Amino acid sequence: MLQFLEYSFFVNALIGVLLISVSAAIIGTYIITRRLVAICGGITHACFGGLGLGYFLGFSPIVMAGVFAVGSSLSVELMSRRFRLREDSAIAVIWALGMALGVLFVFMTPGYVPELNSFLFGNILTVNIADLEALAVFTVVLALFTAWQWRHIIAVAFDHDFAVVTGMPVRLVSYSMTVLVALAIVLTIRLAGIMLLLSLLSLPVLTAEIFCRRYMSVMWCAMAVCMLTSVIGLFLSAIVDVPCSALIVLVMVGVFILARVGNSLRQSCQKIKLQAKK
Repeated sequence: MLQFLEYSFFVNALIGVLLISVSAAIIGTYIITRRLVAICGGITHACFGGLGLGYFLGFSPIVMAGVFAVGSSLSVELMSRRFRLREDSAIAVIWALGMALGVLFVFMTPGYVPELNSFLFGNILTVNIADLEALAVFTVVLALFTAWQWRHIIAVAFDHDFAVVTGMPVRLVSYSMTVLVALAIVLTIRLAGIMLLLSLLSLPVLTAEIFCRRYMSVMWCAMAVCMLTSVIGLFLSAIVDVPCSALIVLVMVGVFILARVGNSLRQSCQKIKLQAKK
């Protein structure tokens, strides 16, 4: 397997999955704790509108996807707070609008859009140095902001109303984390694609929650799970010659199932031992 490290594109992919594992664990722990998984799905599909507009205008699809992602995430926050609209309803509006605009702009774009499949289904092997630099900068910014607002982030994630009553900077944390979630989604599109991105942000955290209870422990464990499964999936995809994004997610699902089954067996054994002692 070490022979794959001789190829620069594979090394870039390996660095990419390690970087995104850090940001995915930080972002994923926040959205799972705050029960905002649906907003990630909405933002992810809203990005398709930006991709389509970028191709139609001949502009960078990633930049336009970023504009759409940040705009849609802030729109969800505004609609839920100012217009008293339920978050799931606001997400449904953004989701539908982004996908509809994406289909429309792609249809209006002359010729065939060759790179569209890479955004829809992901291809980490196409990541270049510029993508890695952007991802590294974002990861550093995300880590610094998380360290700066650590206590407030935990308070907002677990009990939003309590954070408001106690005078914490809830708006700063909520809007900042929402924007960071949107940017993380845009920067991760090349890794997992629009269709599989949600799994990357949620499965490692769900696996970590089986073994950990504290916020920080969950985050670190999710980071380790994401790194391990991503590296395994990347090497396996190179060996068997299948799309790496799909295999990474399948490995994550397999680890989650094994962890859940193993935890259930452990609890059953503990119950049997307690009954035997009685």
